[in-house]
Amino acid sequence: MPKARKKQIAYCGVVCTDCLAYLATQADDNEQRKKVAAQWTKEYKHDFKPEDINCDGCLTITGRVVGYLNVCPLRKCARAKGVINCAYCPDYVCAELGKFFQMVPKAKQNLDNIKKGIKAK
Repeated sequence: MPKARKKQIAYCGVVCTDCLAYLATQADDNEQRKKVAAQWTKEYKHDFKPEDINCDGCLTITGRVVGYLNVCPLRKCARAKGVINCAYCPDYVCAELGKFFQMVPKAKQNLDNIKKGIKAK
C-alpha cells in the first residue's frame, strides 16, 4: 500500500503534491520526467528537458525546484512577506495573483477556501 502524502499547497494555491513534476521527482522516475518535459514543452511553449523536472515543491527552502520557481514573483513576494501562502496575505488578491488565477482557476478556489477558513477562526 502506497504511503499517504501530506498535501502541500504552494504560495499561489497550486497543490504541489499533485503536480506532475513533484510526483516524478518524489518517485525518482526518469520515464515520467521525460513525459512531463514533453507535455510542458508543448503546453507552455518552452523547451523543458527531463533533467529540468526535479521539484520538491514551492515551499522548499533547500530542496529542488523547477527553474521558474527561482524567479516566480508570487513565490518571492510570499517569502518576503513571510506568509504561509497568498491566502494569508493582507493584499489577497493582488494584481499579479489575479493574472495567475486567469490561467489556473483551481488555484484561486484552493486559496479562497483557505481564506474562508482563516476568517472563520
